[in-house]
Amino acid sequence: MSSTVVIRPSVDADVPAITEIYGWNVLNGFGTFEEVPPDEAEMARRREGFLSRGLPYLVAELDGKVVGYAYAGPFRLRAAYRYTVEDSIYVSPDAVGSGVGRALLKTLIEACEALGLRQMCAVIGDSGNQASIALHAALGFEKKGVFPDMGHKFGRWLDLVWMQRPLNGGGATPPDTPGMSLNGV
Repeated sequence: MSSTVVIRPSVDADVPAITEIYGWNVLNGFGTFEEVPPDEAEMARRREGFLSRGLPYLVAELDGKVVGYAYAGPFRLRAAYRYTVEDSIYVSPDAVGSGVGRALLKTLIEACEALGLRQMCAVIGDSGNQASIALHAALGFEKKGVFPDMGHKFGRWLDLVWMQRPLNGGGATPPDTPGMSLNGV
């Protein structure tokens, strides 16, 4: 990699780039089971929903251009899940293999640990997505299972690969923060 990847919190001005990156992934990949790319207004609404909970929503820049983004979202909206998040990472096609995904996930993990969260899950679309599976494994996620035939996209059935990583010692001790807010969504 000749350029340095810069990871920073996203700002409103990043929404067009985020929308473009996600749209490409919707139309060309299995990392999301969404089939129609949302518009900028919808992507801005979704981003605000995560930020309003105090959760990280990051972007990656290469040479000043946003080339990827990642966020942590609630795993489920029941109170007992307030210490568990699910990660999402999307990279533009021209930045794949440049270290963007790794830098985003590493920073996302650190940000979630700083919030006192205890578990991070990855729900990876398509067991053929070896790059995402390997990335998560390299950063401490363990494969917990495969759910076959969970979605149908591009004319074929897709499975989900479930991976999990403890944060802050996971379930070894009681939590010492109130966890994230699960109200309002």
